[in-house]
Amino acid sequence: MFNLSFYLYSEHYFYRPLKNCIGRKRGKTHTLTVIVDDAGSGDLLFGVVVGAYREETGEFKYDMIDVKFYQEIFREKEYLQESSRIVSKLVSWFNIKPDEAIHICQGCIFDVAAEELRKVYGEDRVKRVRVVGEAQRLVEIAYLDEIRNLGYEPMAEREEKRGKSFFHMMRWLKENPEMLRFAKTGWPRLKNYHLFKQFHPEQVYTAICSDCGFECEVPFQPRANQPVYCRKCWPAHRNNKKKQKK
Repeated sequence: MFNLSFYLYSEHYFYRPLKNCIGRKRGKTHTLTVIVDDAGSGDLLFGVVVGAYREETGEFKYDMIDVKFYQEIFREKEYLQESSRIVSKLVSWFNIKPDEAIHICQGCIFDVAAEELRKVYGEDRVKRVRVVGEAQRLVEIAYLDEIRNLGYEPMAEREEKRGKSFFHMMRWLKENPEMLRFAKTGWPRLKNYHLFKQFHPEQVYTAICSDCGFECEVPFQPRANQPVYCRKCWPAHRNNKKKQKK
């Protein structure tokens, strides 16, 4: 393990590995790179960690995209703007040098952030990359620490077992329903699970019943060339369809 010197900055921690801070020769120049990655965007619990890591000095800093961006307003994709805001703040904190490169993860969560960075720092300095190694490890650790603070213990080897990890988190939420406020309940696919149906009320449409002529509500978009029946009239047509099949 690294021997770390910790510093408190804003709401989150960053560190410098001591081995990178000691014994440097004065006057020696280094080509610097800041790497930006995320963790938790595909996980059911909590928000998303966005972290920045300066490879040559070992400095690491992160912030969170609040889980609220993955709840009621998820479809509005405001998390992209929030991601951009956080990335800009983190990169500014590193006080980027004129010749320093910025490598940002290829994930779509950074699409807006990458474009904004290019406007400020130039096309040549900002590159989309597949993040691996220490930067990825530190961002993942930060996310795991955040969800452990909720009282949840992640399953081992969760990176290799994403499907099992999803259901592991969902079982924990079933056992602790008061923690649903920390879940990404705005994901459309969650409407298929009973636990999340309260967050995905069925959309209804107004139509005129083709039999009785009264206004009714149906759970699908009516089409001009197809008949629509209200609750009272539908059973008779359903029975007729069964007879025709026989």
